[in-house]
Amino acid sequence: MTENKKRLVVLTGAGISAESGFKTFRDSGGLWETYSVEDVASIEGWYRNPKLMTDFYNDLRAQLEHAQPNEGHKVLAELEKYFDVHIITQNVDNLHEKAGSHNVLHLHGELTKARAVNNENKIIDIGYRKLAYDERNSDGELLRPHIVWFGEAVPEIMNAARLVRSADIFAVVGSSLVVYPAAGLVHDLRGSARAYLIDPAEVDVPRGLKFRVIREVASKGCAIMRDELLREEKS
Repeated sequence: MTENKKRLVVLTGAGISAESGFKTFRDSGGLWETYSVEDVASIEGWYRNPKLMTDFYNDLRAQLEHAQPNEGHKVLAELEKYFDVHIITQNVDNLHEKAGSHNVLHLHGELTKARAVNNENKIIDIGYRKLAYDERNSDGELLRPHIVWFGEAVPEIMNAARLVRSADIFAVVGSSLVVYPAAGLVHDLRGSARAYLIDPAEVDVPRGLKFRVIREVASKGCAIMRDELLREEKS
């Protein structure tokens, strides 16, 4: 715990990036309407057509270079002044980092990185450049986008669960809570923790869990949560 600050753990999903104009997978008009999950987001798709997969993430990476954090990202970064903030994100963009957040755990990988096909621990930064589908690292190992695809384990899930268990305050922002294992993190929440759910759409919360629901987009919802938390801290 940092300087006796309360720990705020935030799980973010596609909804927070959508406001930045970054093309997400699940929302209306999202990538799933153009591409099939099997072709661009599964390990089977990689083995079937690595060039298609590599080109797809190259295009996303090029889009990300120009995307900017929105008010939702900025509010969460601002809250580091008052709380020990840790972000767990299902997103593969770096918009939290661009906004100034320092503690970001990426559950599903990062667009600006690549890793060895046969060794998930050999990760390199590639920034916003294109990755060649037959590119190799300095050890001669074939590289692939550093993305966790359907059909693969989520290496950071246990670290994420530990963070949720340590939370004094927990918030879900822009996540539909339908993609597992990330959605299951809500079950690691301590009963004493205060919990928020920020999303303009209706999200099914498992029975027995009490959330303060803010039916707003991330930018407005995060600002409402911030104001409530700071009022309580001052009272």
